[in-house]
Amino acid sequence: MKKKEIHFEISERKILLRLFDVLSVFLSLYFVSLIFKFDYFNISTTNFYWTIVLGIYLLFIGSVFEMYNLQVASNQFQIIKSSILTSSTTVLLYLLTPIYTPVLPSNRIQILIFFLAIFGALFIWRMIYVRFFASNRFVKKVILVCDQDQVQELVNGLESVDPHYKVLGFVNSDSNSDRNDTILIKNIPISNLRNFVSKNSISEIVVASQKTDGITVELYNQLITILENGFIIREYTQVYESITQRIPVQYVSRDFYRYFPFSRSNQNHLYLLVVRFLEILLSLIGLAVGIALIPFVIVCNAFWNKGKLFYKQERVGKNGKVFNIVKFRTMVKNAEQQGAVFATSNDSRITPFGKILRKSRIDEFPQFINIFKGEMAVIGPRPERPIFVKEIAERMPFYETRHVIKPGLTGWAQVNYSYGETIDDSLIKLQYDLYYIKHRSLFLDFNIIFKTLSTVLFYRGQ
Repeated sequence: MKKKEIHFEISERKILLRLFDVLSVFLSLYFVSLIFKFDYFNISTTNFYWTIVLGIYLLFIGSVFEMYNLQVASNQFQIIKSSILTSSTTVLLYLLTPIYTPVLPSNRIQILIFFLAIFGALFIWRMIYVRFFASNRFVKKVILVCDQDQVQELVNGLESVDPHYKVLGFVNSDSNSDRNDTILIKNIPISNLRNFVSKNSISEIVVASQKTDGITVELYNQLITILENGFIIREYTQVYESITQRIPVQYVSRDFYRYFPFSRSNQNHLYLLVVRFLEILLSLIGLAVGIALIPFVIVCNAFWNKGKLFYKQERVGKNGKVFNIVKFRTMVKNAEQQGAVFATSNDSRITPFGKILRKSRIDEFPQFINIFKGEMAVIGPRPERPIFVKEIAERMPFYETRHVIKPGLTGWAQVNYSYGETIDDSLIKLQYDLYYIKHRSLFLDFNIIFKTLSTVLFYRGQ
């Protein structure tokens, strides 16, 4: 069988982006110092920590401005914006920390050269990435083994998240299917599977059939031969989780707990102690900032909100315990005279000033009171109202699983998905919440914080 073509996994692409961001900037600064009279930043053994600090600043700020979001990295217009913001902020922060960085240059042209060298390096390397590494020559070609009525849903779920993931065909595992639906994906006969894999340089085969009788002896033998030739065969839920970074609850059905081992961090006392210490510290800082903002909010509230400053509402917390969440009010008086409904992106009940508070996330600052009291965490599933929890749980048997940890001010669902306006949106957000509970760690927590900063800076709150 022919060898597989080269492709990059999601994690490999992110490592590639980070590695060459740093290398390209260092090479650019090195050549600039050789060509021009530029002595502000010199790479040498005596001041090696300058390069370490610059690399850390670059990776941290790049994460905040979404330089390592693959959808952004594959779009040349978005990457120009992110490169400018990352370069400007990195240079500014580097210049403002002369304790760890070179002394500020007396000649302002040195600052300009420093900025252009960093921006030019990032821009050129990222254009190379868009032109070559994000092109079709590095797509991951896949075959699905599934029932015919599942094909379109499975393909949409995988390809919509990763632009470099391409399903070329499927093997129908439902022997009783006599439907002739028009499906855009090629149906591969079992007898032709090995030949199709060889000719099309398939990277992996994903088995998504939930019916054991669908894997016939003929299909099983074909898969074993393909596996022996070095091709990868994976189970669909594992693939879906690694690509989308959420749990396919609607697919695993009653076998949910087979696919959902809880993260050890949920019982790790050291992790929980560190997290609680950081929560108290952040809540004190957040309350201090919130108090400083109160005069501004009071004045604006008097003109555009015209009502109570704070708003309390019942929410469901850890282990199903109900508590009162505190927020700056963003809606008109008596907003729920007709009963409780989900807020929408263009909700007429939200006041003009309320929209500003929501977009900037200022309305969330009073929730640091809940965090300080221990009713909420900084990171976790967003707390939902009891009436909605009951309604959603009736349709989603696993919904209340999200209550095994404290709800959070921000979370994996909040930074990866828009505001939930319907029950279907709640299902998708549930998948993200369960992914966080399953993979909970300090690394994932910091990832969420970076994404939250991006949400605030790009004014994406709702």
